[in-house]
Amino acid sequence: MTSAPPSLKARLTVLVVGAVVLVWAAATVATYVKARHEIDELLDAHLAQSVALVVAQAGDEIEEFDTEHADIGYPVSNAVAFQVWEHGTRLSLHSANAPEAPLGGQGAGFSDQEIEGRQWRVFSAWDREHEQLVHVGERVEARVAIAREMLEASLAPLLLAVPFLALLVWFAVRQGVRPLDRVADDVGHRAPSRLDPLDLASVPTELLPLLKRLNGLFAEVTRAMEHERRFTADAAHELRTPLAAIRAQAQVALGTSDAAEREAVLHKVMAACDRTAHLVAQLMTLARLDAQPPGQPEAVVLTDLVTEVVAVAAPGAVSRRIEISFTGSPGIRVSGHAALLQVLVRNLVDNAIRYTPDGGQVMVELTSDGGGVQLSVSDSGGGIPPDQRARVMERFYRVAGSRADGSGLGLSIVSRVAAVHGATVTIADGPDGRGTRVAVSFPDAASAT
Repeated sequence: MTSAPPSLKARLTVLVVGAVVLVWAAATVATYVKARHEIDELLDAHLAQSVALVVAQAGDEIEEFDTEHADIGYPVSNAVAFQVWEHGTRLSLHSANAPEAPLGGQGAGFSDQEIEGRQWRVFSAWDREHEQLVHVGERVEARVAIAREMLEASLAPLLLAVPFLALLVWFAVRQGVRPLDRVADDVGHRAPSRLDPLDLASVPTELLPLLKRLNGLFAEVTRAMEHERRFTADAAHELRTPLAAIRAQAQVALGTSDAAEREAVLHKVMAACDRTAHLVAQLMTLARLDAQPPGQPEAVVLTDLVTEVVAVAAPGAVSRRIEISFTGSPGIRVSGHAALLQVLVRNLVDNAIRYTPDGGQVMVELTSDGGGVQLSVSDSGGGIPPDQRARVMERFYRVAGSRADGSGLGLSIVSRVAAVHGATVTIADGPDGRGTRVAVSFPDAASAT
């Protein structure tokens, strides 16, 4: 059985009440220690006064007592006893509750004694003739009892007040977290599609950072959902055309009895399938880029990566008599993700070949000035008008009048991968003002490892 989640209100109540009780208890202990010290000083002074009175009385009237154990009616409590020792050796007078053993020693002043298992606080003094030694003692347990009663008197209000304190704190905590309850109710009653920002007008300062981040998250989710809707709509539109073409060609193939014509139509179907597969692959690439943030970057030898991509693309270019070349210094590195950089280079090279007429040229260059790295791909195609160069980075956008087969996603993918690497993409005229030159500038060259 799953346990209930901890309550913030209960936790705050316990913490506040516990803190108050702890502080009160610490104050009570400190008060007890201080009171015990004051009580000891007060009762010690009382003992000294009592000894002075007994010494004065014993010196003048000691002979009038006809019994050694007379009760002179001295106003002392049962916890206080006195003894008068003649010449310090013979007990001549004592209170009824005094022990037979001497309460103190032969010296004057305060002392602590244990007699018959009891602790005594004793003050001793001689008379002026040094004939009578007087001891006045008080049982320590009486002092402890007084201090205990004071401690109990201090703790009693605490024990009575704790339930009322807990109730008041609970009420205060409920009022204090009411804004949090309102936010929880607001979020809890929202439909999944409602992502408008939360109202921050009457929010406590402590909740502002949380709610600002939550509003930021709502904004990000809104943008992502809007982007996803546009992407889905555009993808459906782009896929509808090649699928319709494939269906039309297949119907032609089914309707003809001429083997040569059927074969030609089937070749067109295969070409349309290839274009559709290429479109789907690019869509999947964009989906992965949007859904999966890359991991930690590493040093990538961009020279080797570009060489490999150009080598793979060369046969297709040669089949159309397109001259493709690559120039670049060996060992040029950038910090990034090898798989994504390969996607970037492949799309640049593929776009250049796709939009270059038969017999044209594609030039790939990789340069490094020690601080940054630039990869450029130039073609001798029809070029991109300056007013459309920004738009070709948009998904599914194609230059008007272009005869080349394409989905309008190549440069969008290049732009997305460049953004992941902190690189910039610029589009300009190709060499001698003909064609297009796409350059990707990386901010820093990675150090060799």
